[in-house]
Amino acid sequence: MSDVVIKAEGIGKSYLIGHEPKGKDKYVALRDVIADKTKGLWSKIRNPSLYEHKDIEEFWALKDVSFEVKRGDRVGIIGRNGAGKSTLLKVLSRITEPTRGRVSIKGRVASLLEVGTGFHPELTGRENIYLNGAILGMTRQEIKRKFDEIVDFAEVEKFLDTPVKRFSSGMYVRLAFAVAAHLDPEILLVDEVLAVGDIGFQKKCLERMQSVSNDEGRTVFFVSHNLDAIVSLCSKCILLVDGNSIFFDKVGSAIDAYTTNNLTVKNPVNFENVKGFGDMIGGRLLEFGVFDAKGAPASSFSMWDVMQLTLGVFIENLKIRWQISIAVMDKSQRVVSILNSEWSDADLNLKAGKNIIRVSIPKMDLFPGTYSLTPMLRQEGIVSTHKINNAFTFEITEPQTKRGFLNISKYSTGSQVWVNHVWEKTDGEIK
Repeated sequence: MSDVVIKAEGIGKSYLIGHEPKGKDKYVALRDVIADKTKGLWSKIRNPSLYEHKDIEEFWALKDVSFEVKRGDRVGIIGRNGAGKSTLLKVLSRITEPTRGRVSIKGRVASLLEVGTGFHPELTGRENIYLNGAILGMTRQEIKRKFDEIVDFAEVEKFLDTPVKRFSSGMYVRLAFAVAAHLDPEILLVDEVLAVGDIGFQKKCLERMQSVSNDEGRTVFFVSHNLDAIVSLCSKCILLVDGNSIFFDKVGSAIDAYTTNNLTVKNPVNFENVKGFGDMIGGRLLEFGVFDAKGAPASSFSMWDVMQLTLGVFIENLKIRWQISIAVMDKSQRVVSILNSEWSDADLNLKAGKNIIRVSIPKMDLFPGTYSLTPMLRQEGIVSTHKINNAFTFEITEPQTKRGFLNISKYSTGSQVWVNHVWEKTDGEIK
């Protein structure tokens, strides 16, 4: 009997996306939109052939993806934002059908793809545990046997009889993961939604996924931008590049390809088809670019080089006090530094519609290594209006001086931030 539990053969998934006609102003008043739609509807009725395929593009989120996964494998899925990671998990979990190709799955699948998936907001936490169990095909007695273990893992006992629509995002994820991981699925699919949880809970989730794979022989698919988590959990890896897959038996080889071969770099990055976090009420991020001192797109910088960042931001509500920030993250997803518009004396003078914001870093004081940038648009007092995790990955290389390369990596032992300092010999006393 074959141990293969998932076999993907030439999976492709396409969507039709619309564009504004060329030459038309992208941002218009609501009354103009209503008027145009009304005129357009009447024109389509009179002469429908003129409107066929107008300003519609076929976008392939996945292209000819093929792989085989055996029972007990822990498979990491990595790739830049918009590479097709979440789409692949939706195909595997039967949420969406592939446009072409086929997927064969043996076993019961539990998925945790995004906050809000699989729970009914009006039902309590207790009711949603039983609902999810029923969806997975379990009997009430089977769910009841696992119930206390689920609640203990999720740490939401106090709010168990509260409708989940009143849960915070962290509470929601804790309960959703506990249900997905404890109701005996043969295959567990987990998207990067775990990034919403705190560090302690993320560690507990990784340990649980490792346990269900090692001890119970279950198969795990794990999407994450946290490469250290991928290394610690996964035994195999799929790298997605613009919807195309590269399968690796060794996780280290996949991460090397991801971080060093520039397979994932698009610069500037357009956020039109990228899933982010936040409600996007009143404003949203449009695009993000990283450039060198001469204004050329770049993803590799020598230590102490000039770096220039450009953000496209769309603002609808000018009554709100807006903040723009960019978090600099290391490869373990720890925040190294934060650039925040509120800490600058500059007046951004934001206007309604599209704004281009530039941030100049005259000297990048980071030790050599791989880092990523997470831009965020927020309203004052609100955590996030629109946030794109790991929008861009860049590399800091060894600096070259008159004496040659300094070979800082040999002695930095994991340090991240360079502190400017001066060494000198003095004949004085220690004071």
